Amino acid sequence: MAASIMKEGKKTESVVIVKLAECDCCGLTEECTQAYIASVREKFEGRWLCGLCSEAVNDETVRSEEDITTNEAMDRHMKFCGQFKSSSPPANPAEDLISAMRHLFRRSLESPRKNRSSPSTSFSRSENCFSTLSNEEVRT
Repeated sequence: MAASIMKEGKKTESVVIVKLAECDCCGLTEECTQAYIASVREKFEGRWLCGLCSEAVNDETVRSEEDITTNEAMDRHMKFCGQFKSSSPPANPAEDLISAMRHLFRRSLESPRKNRSSPSTSFSRSENCFSTLSNEEVRT
């Protein structure tokens, strides 16, 4: 992927290397930079999760009756994904994905938060998966 960068009034081309990252829960693949992949793996104890699964894990952590770790929430979500994968394929996968997203969004709006004094951390991965270019990555 090439990106145009303005440096000292001149337009330069830069190459950003992206890799396919496969979600350890659902198997979905996304194109991301190596730095972004590393930051997600750091957050989820070495596992790479897509945006949807990371939101589900965060939601599981917040909604749980008892305090659970991120690792416990990931294990619960991975178990759910395993059960889902073993079931028969849906008749209309696009509608099922839309329905799942709608359900997750409604649950996140309706679920009580453990710590109401801090700002909501829901939808924390809405950033672009391409990290900011460093000076070393910019080729002149």
